[in-house]
Amino acid sequence: MKKTKMLKKNYEFKNVLNRGKYYSGKYIAIFIRKNNKNINFLGIAISSKLGKAVKRNYVKRIIRENYKQIEEHIKIGYDIIFIWKKQQEIGQACYEYVEKDMKKVFKDARMFLEESYEKNTYFLN
Repeated sequence: MKKTKMLKKNYEFKNVLNRGKYYSGKYIAIFIRKNNKNINFLGIAISSKLGKAVKRNYVKRIIRENYKQIEEHIKIGYDIIFIWKKQQEIGQACYEYVEKDMKKVFKDARMFLEESYEKNTYFLN
């Protein structure tokens, strides 16, 4: 069962970016804000200055796929926005790098469910 929907409207992004908490990794940064619903809302933002649409969409696919892999271990009821850092080139986007970075950032934000985190060594890599 899918527990995530996408943020689409400009005001939804602004709301999370202005009022959410910021956590940073090497490749991605995230803003997290509680939404008091039983579902997570996901947004992905990549600057058009970093590359053309094909490359930006490739990075979005990598981020979405990594999020899908750990989605069942993430707390529910949050708006989450991923931002690709401007200091990193899009050509450096690799599934493994983004996976490690995403786990690190979510761990820093304490977004993992406690029972999932303690039982599984998946997060310690």
